[in-house]
Amino acid sequence: MKRDRKPTGNYLDFATHGEIVKAFLPNRLPPEVPINFDSPLQKKFVDASYALGRLSVSTTLLPDPQVFLYSYVRREALLSSQIEGTQSSLSDLLLFELPEVPGTPIDDVIEVSNYVSALEHGLAKLKELPISSRLIREVHEKILAGSRGANKNPGEFRTSQNWIGGSRPGNAHFVPPPAQALTECMSELERYVNNKQSPYPPLIDAALVHYQFETIHPFLDGNGRTGRILIVLMLYAAGLLPEPLLYLSLYFKQNRTQYYNLLDSVRTEGNWEAWIDFFLEGVKTTAEAAVNTAQRLLAVLQEDEKLIQKNPSRASASSLQILRAMSEKPITNLKAISRATGLSFQTASDRMNDLKRLGLVNEITHGKRHRVFAYHRYLDILSEDTEPLR
Repeated sequence: MKRDRKPTGNYLDFATHGEIVKAFLPNRLPPEVPINFDSPLQKKFVDASYALGRLSVSTTLLPDPQVFLYSYVRREALLSSQIEGTQSSLSDLLLFELPEVPGTPIDDVIEVSNYVSALEHGLAKLKELPISSRLIREVHEKILAGSRGANKNPGEFRTSQNWIGGSRPGNAHFVPPPAQALTECMSELERYVNNKQSPYPPLIDAALVHYQFETIHPFLDGNGRTGRILIVLMLYAAGLLPEPLLYLSLYFKQNRTQYYNLLDSVRTEGNWEAWIDFFLEGVKTTAEAAVNTAQRLLAVLQEDEKLIQKNPSRASASSLQILRAMSEKPITNLKAISRATGLSFQTASDRMNDLKRLGLVNEITHGKRHRVFAYHRYLDILSEDTEPLR
């Protein structure tokens, strides 16, 4: 079927920053011309749905899904923040979360840590709030709190014009709707998110809403991070995931030029199918990667537990406790391990030394008072593909 393509909004001429510019005002959802679910797109939807289902089943087979979730959420926070230009590593974040480790926090790590707080806040709030402008603003406030964007009105929709690319609105790559149109735009988006009569399944709605949110660009800063969290919230609220383990930031990071071009093609050509195809491919590959990562982490933990159990003793039980605690937090110190396991500080120190001798952990600091250890094989898997963008 030939698609009658046309732009998905209108350009408005208005004055801002001393010049007349064209701002894009998107049409409300759902798309005016129904999405063409021909056989290739339908197959993508089936494949993505199957991968999501397999991810859901896989998490139930883990000994403790929350252990995996702790580190995986932090990996997502890192990747999402890297798209915005941060240069932190997963190790930086895990060290930052250790209260006993001295050192001045750097701006990049604060931004990543804020993303963790925002995601956890949004998921917790879903128990009492629908996905709404209020919830989105609360998530945004957490993202920018105390960071370099703290002066960009955290938790408040913008009252001035923003733009994407270029040094001013007049030479920008894209100019979102004027501030005076935001209330209506966000109200329409909220109505669509909570519309029980949507013509599309929740997975497709997540793709539509992500496009719409990024096009509205309602905040002065932090729109990308908020929009990526919104995907997770929608899939989780729809019951497509029993645990929030699907994150598209790595896929967007690795395909960022195509990602931006496809958002543009929806605006200018109404090419919803190409954007949804890309989004569904991201869901499929990301879900498959999450299953693979969970299986590899579990295999590493089981191999290392067997190594400890080869020489059973009273001490080995404590060593196993420490190793399992480090599978949740693969960078830690003795005080944190003592708290997590209930072992005395001296016992934790002795057993950590045993794990060092077995080659299972590394000491990454050498101070007498603040020794920090890494479960390096586990951390290496989590850190794959998390190199900062250059």
